[in-house]
Amino acid sequence: MPTSEQARAWYTDNDPTHDFAHILRVLALARHIAAAEGADIEIVEAAVLLHDAQGSDPGQAQARASHHEGSAEFAGVVLAAEDWPPARIAAVQACIRTHRYRTGEVPESLEAKVLFDADKLDAIGAIGAARALAFAARSGQPFYQEPSERFRATGELEEGEARSAYHEYVFKLGRLRDRLHTRTAREIANRRHKFLSDFFTQLGQEMRGEA
Repeated sequence: MPTSEQARAWYTDNDPTHDFAHILRVLALARHIAAAEGADIEIVEAAVLLHDAQGSDPGQAQARASHHEGSAEFAGVVLAAEDWPPARIAAVQACIRTHRYRTGEVPESLEAKVLFDADKLDAIGAIGAARALAFAARSGQPFYQEPSERFRATGELEEGEARSAYHEYVFKLGRLRDRLHTRTAREIANRRHKFLSDFFTQLGQEMRGEA
């Protein structure tokens, strides 16, 4: 079984949105959800530790877009070296391949649903707001800008339109609660979603100079 100490070497600290601290937070959430829902904890823990292990740096757009595939392949190598049975390796790989929001692939196993939910819970609430702002700053984008009607309707930017942290909330973060699979995660998400929604409402008011 891969350990947290072993996994630390697979992640860098140059990206505050997908660093090892993210892995540890997701691991804690996944353990809680797995215990409540009756998931295979060994499959869940291995999937969490490996799910962003390859290509997660947002500065490398092409690798980032397929990091779920690269991480699944890497997981196969790591777990085979530990003599995991092929069926259990495949179970971990399935979790990793379906953990991304943007691929549209639906997690099928309970363990895959646990990873998906834990990963998405770390994108909302107070930590979700902090990660959204950190990503915008790292990418040279503003914290807040009103999205165009085109973006609101299609998710596509107008020519010259910035993709602010608020854009990410409109496009993705504000919708995550409704994409979760487990009852346990949805209960946690209700609190986090409210905080995130209130935060971006307040941010918009202050950015517009409202009293």
